[in-house]
Amino acid sequence: MGLNFRKSISLGKGLKLNLSKSGPSVSFGKSGFRQSVNLKGQARTTVGIPGTGIYYTKNTNVKNVVSGLTGGLTGKGKDAKGGKAADAKAAKAPKGAKTAAAAGAAAKPAVNEELIAASKAKVEEFAAGIEALKSVHKQSDGYIDWEALANGAVSGQLKELQPFAQSVLAGDIDAYFNVIAEVGPFDDLLEYGSGFEVGTDDPQIMQIEFQVKSDDIVPTQYPDMKANGELVMKDFTKSAYYELVQDYVSSTMLRVARDTFALLPVKQVLIHAVDKVLNPATGNDEEVTIASVKIKRDALATLNFERIDPSDCLESFESNIKFKKTTGYAPVDRVLA
Repeated sequence: MGLNFRKSISLGKGLKLNLSKSGPSVSFGKSGFRQSVNLKGQARTTVGIPGTGIYYTKNTNVKNVVSGLTGGLTGKGKDAKGGKAADAKAAKAPKGAKTAAAAGAAAKPAVNEELIAASKAKVEEFAAGIEALKSVHKQSDGYIDWEALANGAVSGQLKELQPFAQSVLAGDIDAYFNVIAEVGPFDDLLEYGSGFEVGTDDPQIMQIEFQVKSDDIVPTQYPDMKANGELVMKDFTKSAYYELVQDYVSSTMLRVARDTFALLPVKQVLIHAVDKVLNPATGNDEEVTIASVKIKRDALATLNFERIDPSDCLESFESNIKFKKTTGYAPVDRVLA
C-alpha cells in the first residue's frame, strides 16, 4: 500500500517525502513554526509571539494519564494512595485501638479529601485529553505568504524559507517537498504515533496518506471515581470507542488539510486514512484505506472550525467513507485526483 509517487525517502517517525535527484537540503525548520493540538490525547496550550512564528507550548497527554491511572490502582477495596502502608500500620496498632478504629469506621467512614481531589483532577485531565483527540482540527500552522517572502517583506524565522519562495511560486514540486522537509508540518502529529506519506506530480494538488494507528492512540478505557475517591478503569462501550476513533480520524484529516494549505499554494488536498481493520474472511487484521477525501482550498476556507462536526464535515466534500457505530470503519476505495 502507498501512494506510488516518483521517489521516496524516509525522514524518520514514519514521514516519507518524494524528492528529485537534488535530494533534501539541510534542515533548519523550527518547531515554533506551528501551533497545534496534538494527537494521542495531547492537549496543547499555545501562546504565540506576533510576527515571529515562535510559540510557547504546554502539553497534557491522555495516554500518559491512562498509564498513570492503571499503574496507580492498587487492587480491589484499597486506597489508590498508600494502601499497603495503611494496612501495615493497622496491623501494628494495639488490639483496643483496632477495635475503636473499627467502631469509628463503621459509624462514619473516613473521607480522604486529598485522595478525592487528586482523583477528580485525573478524571478531568483525562476528559481534557479526550476532547483534544476530537479537536485537532481547531488549530493549525500559521499561513505562509509566499509572495511576501519572495519580496523580502517577512522577518523572523519565516525569513529562513525565503530561498524557496520563487521556486514555490513557480510550482516547483521539488521545492514543495524541500519546504515540507524544512518546516515539518506534521512533526507534532508524528510524535504521537501517526504516520504520513506525502507526494504529488501536480503543483496544484497534494496527496497525503495518513496512517491512523488507532490502537496506539485512542484509549479503550476511561477512569471512573468512586464515592470514596478511589479510581477504577472501565472499558468504553464498542459504540463509544468507535465514535471516538471516528472523531479522531475526521478531526486529524481536516487538520492535515489546513496545515497543507497554510504551507503551500496548492488548490486541492487528497487525504487517505489507512488503519488495521479485521478481515472476517481471514480473521486477520489488514491495513486498508478507511477514509478518503478530496478537499478544495476555497471550500475549506468557508468553514467555522470551532463549530463544525468533523465527521459530518468530511461527508460534505467528495469522499469515500463507510462507518458504523457498532463496527467502526470498513475498507473503501480512494478518491481520485
